[in-house]
Amino acid sequence: MPRHPRADLTRVKTISIKSRKSKVTPKQFAAPFRAEKDSFAGFVRGLPDILVARDVKLLVEDITRCARKRKPVLVMLGAHVIKVGLAPVLIDLMRRQVITAVAMNSAAAIHDVETALWGKTSEDVAANMLDGRFGMARETGEFINGTLLEASRKTDQGYGEALGAALNAAKAKNRKVSVLATAHALGIPATVHAAIGTDIIHQQPSMDGGVTGEMSFRDFRTLCSVCGRFTGDGVVLNIGSAVILPEVFLKALTVARNLGAKARGFTTAVMDKNSHYRPTMNVQLRPTQDGGKGLYIIGHHEIMVPLLGAMIVSRMRHG
Repeated sequence: MPRHPRADLTRVKTISIKSRKSKVTPKQFAAPFRAEKDSFAGFVRGLPDILVARDVKLLVEDITRCARKRKPVLVMLGAHVIKVGLAPVLIDLMRRQVITAVAMNSAAAIHDVETALWGKTSEDVAANMLDGRFGMARETGEFINGTLLEASRKTDQGYGEALGAALNAAKAKNRKVSVLATAHALGIPATVHAAIGTDIIHQQPSMDGGVTGEMSFRDFRTLCSVCGRFTGDGVVLNIGSAVILPEVFLKALTVARNLGAKARGFTTAVMDKNSHYRPTMNVQLRPTQDGGKGLYIIGHHEIMVPLLGAMIVSRMRHG
């Protein structure tokens, strides 16, 4: 006799698989890509209709529907998205009138400005911090901080608009791959949300905390207005911001609702390399808890963003 009781499995009641609820059938399986005859649209159709592949297709459908109906599509960007070379994909969607508003943290703005003006960004932090040179690129600080100072005194522009206007006025040699310059040229709201002390331009002599705060505050108010447009439809896509933009977005959405906007019933999606608490709560779940849907898509930006862009363009072309 065993020392401890053991369940008698001969008494277990089984059921028929024919009556059992199941989640997957062969109709949902992937189809192999056949280069000799398949188009990109065929590749997309061949993706499995399961889990994140299904979510990506749902997101593409929502974005293309919004583009056709002229509904808002807000894309929020972390710095990594710019420095891994994805600005041309985003700019293409801006020019196609798919993306109607952009928000970014101030590190993303730095990468955008450096690329536009000097054709290089993303310094070697490990090497430069050993002797105190990290973040001390004089031209970057003087251009951004100087632009903000002048705009705060002479215009009603916010952080993002001021930088975009300055890049275009300077005829920055790489402005065609600048999200900020393109947004300004197209008249698309582009907001920058700074957390003082997080960025290289904050540690330089040209920094003015009052100006930076004022310009970022103007952009927060602009984002509040953008959030008020999400009435019954729209898409909010957060790519690569784990803290700042999820926090800013939740407050901006709250302000919009507080001021009377019926900002509900839209889609939110997070695209990032990992799952994070604030994007999950402040983008995916809380804003859609009383209507709409929230998605979370994990993958490397340099692969997933071009794939998403291509799927959107293909869907718009083929209907």
